[in-house]
Amino acid sequence: MRLFGPVNMNGPRMRFNLYLGVGLALLAVTMACQSPESRSRKEISTLRVHLEVRPEPTGQTETVTLFREDPVSLTIEKSPFLTEVHVASAKVVDAFGVPAIQIQLDRSGTWLLEQYTTAYRGRRMVIFSQFGERPDQARWLAAPLIKQRIGDGFLVFTPDASREEAERIVRGLNNLAAQRKKRDF
Repeated sequence: MRLFGPVNMNGPRMRFNLYLGVGLALLAVTMACQSPESRSRKEISTLRVHLEVRPEPTGQTETVTLFREDPVSLTIEKSPFLTEVHVASAKVVDAFGVPAIQIQLDRSGTWLLEQYTTAYRGRRMVIFSQFGERPDQARWLAAPLIKQRIGDGFLVFTPDASREEAERIVRGLNNLAAQRKKRDF
């Protein structure tokens, strides 16, 4: 008594299982052959820079909590004025022995940063990033006070992140910028 039909090596079930097995083996080999370096080249990060504002009943603002160790709540505009689309390059720099992130903006980002820092002196830029696949790797990183006009297109801030996290954010932003450059040419 056969439960699954005739035993035939050329039957549809056997061919399907063979194709499935070969496919899974190729997938396993592909995953094993990817070096950490090649995986890191595929990482991307987001960057959202929002403006601190007064709460409004119109629904265009929201209150966010920054800093994991000593939380602070700020009200921001829901729409960011700068995003990762404006990033030309990024790097981790040392600011008094603490890792800081330096973002170089493209032409439109430089113009926006100059406009906002000129018009909103005394307010804060509230910076958010998604830099990993886990939800705990998406958070509000910093809230630098706008003290003067920034016209050179460089945004430097000390994130609420470890050096490793800062490097991951920077790597993801640079990967995204490289992808855009490749696509634009």
